[in-house]
Amino acid sequence: MVRPKKYRFVSAFPKILYFKPHGMLSELEEIELYVEELEAIKLKDLDGLKQEECAKKMKISRPTFHRIYRRARKKIAEALINGKALKIERAAMVNKRVFECLICYYRWDQRGGSCPKCGSKKIRSNFMVR
Repeated sequence: MVRPKKYRFVSAFPKILYFKPHGMLSELEEIELYVEELEAIKLKDLDGLKQEECAKKMKISRPTFHRIYRRARKKIAEALINGKALKIERAAMVNKRVFECLICYYRWDQRGGSCPKCGSKKIRSNFMVR
């Protein structure tokens, strides 16, 4: 029996969901890039974090992060080299907003200005995806 997929945390959903080569016909072969894969690229390549830090931010193990990151890089390379469209896929994900205290690390799902456990105003919000 296959283990159920754990939640992954992403900081934000992308505003742009589709990329294609300039001047190409609209009917291109598409490659689906999942939002968790895009988050891995953002954390590692854009933010310049180490894999251990990236995995911690996404609340997954380092080997799981590496697999997601490697899969994302391969998809992006295939789209660029072979002239395929890149579609950011949001359909299969659980869109649940979670708040986390940066002091005591307590998590909750109701919007509020402070941590219900310690009262700190230092909080951040993430999205959970599967």
